[in-house]
Amino acid sequence: MPSPSRPSPEDTADANAPPRVAYFPDSFHEVNGVAHTSRHFEAFARRRDLPFLSVRAGSRSRALVEEGNQWSLELSRSRFSIPLEKDLRFDPAFARHRARVADALRRFRPDWIHITGPSELGLMGAYFAHRMKLPLAASWHTNVHEYAARRAEWLLRPLPKPLAAAARRGIESLSLAAAARFYRQAKVLFAPNPDLCSLLAHTAGRPCFLMPRGVDAELFHPARRTRPAGDAERILGFVGRLSIEKNIRLLVEIQKSLDPEKEKFLIVGHGGDEAWLRTRLHRAEFTGVLRGEALACAYAKMDLFVFPSHTDTFGNVVLEALASGVPAVVTPDGGPASIVRDGQTGSIARDEEFPSAIRAILDDPARHAAMREAARAYALTASWDAVFEGVYSGYRSCFSAHGERQSSER
Repeated sequence: MPSPSRPSPEDTADANAPPRVAYFPDSFHEVNGVAHTSRHFEAFARRRDLPFLSVRAGSRSRALVEEGNQWSLELSRSRFSIPLEKDLRFDPAFARHRARVADALRRFRPDWIHITGPSELGLMGAYFAHRMKLPLAASWHTNVHEYAARRAEWLLRPLPKPLAAAARRGIESLSLAAAARFYRQAKVLFAPNPDLCSLLAHTAGRPCFLMPRGVDAELFHPARRTRPAGDAERILGFVGRLSIEKNIRLLVEIQKSLDPEKEKFLIVGHGGDEAWLRTRLHRAEFTGVLRGEALACAYAKMDLFVFPSHTDTFGNVVLEALASGVPAVVTPDGGPASIVRDGQTGSIARDEEFPSAIRAILDDPARHAAMREAARAYALTASWDAVFEGVYSGYRSCFSAHGERQSSER
């Protein structure tokens, strides 16, 4: 296949014009944080009329769509794709689409290629950035090193505890080193929380900018609560993938501290460990995956959001709960701890402290009411526009640091 060529140097562009971005997300239509962010990124470009090409996987291939400055190319995964989770797959044969992607990039003429991870889309985006001599931006959305260690736990169970712990640390360290090597290809990195940004900048040796998450505060709103004002039932909510890396086993332990007469779980989502959880949570409503208003109404029904994950890089669902006026209890690890204000919009607790943290909030109505108001107030400060304005600032600062804009090569 011929290499896609860059435009000639004579074809110059306005240095003050917004950069033309070709975006290769790991997922777009699925139910996860990457897909959620990606859909909002495309919507932001559409609102601002920014030149933006989205190259993504879908159920079937479609022709290149050009709607003004917003372009999209959707490509199907093959029957050889490997299931990673209930709605996540990796297609080792995705390179068969390379000619179509090359043609789209040649016509769109991007200044940047932006990838979200080492998926088949990310690998293809990195390949074309190299071939076209374009700067590569990479955003980190999933703590793959921690996921790898969690997924390996079942293999390590027969080992003595000290040896298993050392093996977990080794798997995590090797996975992080491999991920850092991949991200080192990028000129600029983005991460959803400050600690992770510092880790990436150190391990990959590249500048890293914050790319947190926003929330639709009109959709996720306390006004969607339909329960009667005097309803004495207390609902603890969880929204997310039902799998081991979300630490959902802690929900079963928390159940032991609940009042079976008036407290129950509301579980929204699906995943590989759903059957396991259903057989062990005896007082719980499982809704499956919800979207849009149905999801917003589910949040608003909750009295407290319980999110025991140690591996989330941000925690979109936590921010959606806060916007719905629902305080959250989260672990001190990962992104959710950067969202929750301990003692104000919820609690930050270690696993063994979750039951007491829950009791301290639910058994104090005045404190609970104050946290509900503070949660909503905080969420109102987190807009998607502010998130993506920061991303474009990162692109521009990288151009400035190198004293040129890529499109000036045209």
